Amino acid sequence: MLSLDRLRVLHAIDVYGSVSAAADVLGVTTSAVSQQMAKLERETGQALLGRSGRGVRLTDAGRLLSGHAGRILSQVELAHADLEAHRGAAVGELLAGAFPTAVRGLFPHALAALRADHPQLRTSVHELEPHESLARLARGDIDLAVVLDWYNKPLSLPGGLAKAPLYDDIADAAVPAGHPLAGRSALDLEELAGDDWIAWPDGGFCNEWLLFTLRGKGIEPRVAHHAEEHATVLALVAARLGVAVMPRLGRGPVPEGVAIVPVRHTMRRHVYAVWRADADRRPAIRAAVDALGAAARTLPSTARPGTPQAPEAA
Repeated sequence: MLSLDRLRVLHAIDVYGSVSAAADVLGVTTSAVSQQMAKLERETGQALLGRSGRGVRLTDAGRLLSGHAGRILSQVELAHADLEAHRGAAVGELLAGAFPTAVRGLFPHALAALRADHPQLRTSVHELEPHESLARLARGDIDLAVVLDWYNKPLSLPGGLAKAPLYDDIADAAVPAGHPLAGRSALDLEELAGDDWIAWPDGGFCNEWLLFTLRGKGIEPRVAHHAEEHATVLALVAARLGVAVMPRLGRGPVPEGVAIVPVRHTMRRHVYAVWRADADRRPAIRAAVDALGAAARTLPSTARPGTPQAPEAA
């Protein structure tokens, strides 16, 4: 009998175009992907991958089996959704992934509401960066992801996903209290060109956005420090070690020694709930998205989202 996990690996190579891309999406090593494919070829008795320059390509047999794999994986997801929908209630287990400030700013309220309204649903959340959430969602390790993109830098979503916007999160500038711009009602990022910066960790989506945005304004930032947690960033700003961009969601109390100044051309993060389209009928998914939307509406007016829209295909 063909292994579902190995069919998922073959389908990922077909969809994402290479062994390395499939490994990234599946969250495994390229060696593990190659081993799974070797076992699948032994199971089928046919070559499924062929050499193409330095990479690989699917053989005719590989493309044929990948087509079946896509339909099989979709049917498994639909079976799960139909069984849950048949019961007519949000039950069982729901695993979610979300970036840290969403976990802090949205999930406590949402999880408490889900526990009260759907006591037979066990919901668990894991702090994950958007790319990791999407990879785990695509391979079926989690059921729901809360991800973000920026007004000027969209996040690419894989096919086969559905999404619902939750809200827009405004980002301000954080500067030391004694900074010449600390008392301003608003500022332009270009006015901070000569300052040291405190940025998100290297390689993260938000750090890429910050560098992209600053360079688009002609600023080559001097990044003095990298930190992920808002409290750490604000502590470094309070110590006069640099300036930072600070979103409002999950910000927490602003310490003495830090001035928060709005940016004149408002910077916004768009926050979405994302799930596999094949799971759209699951009551648990609908309940979780509704709870997250309700949690977003409890935020202070300075960070309040718009009304969540109907789900849309990614």
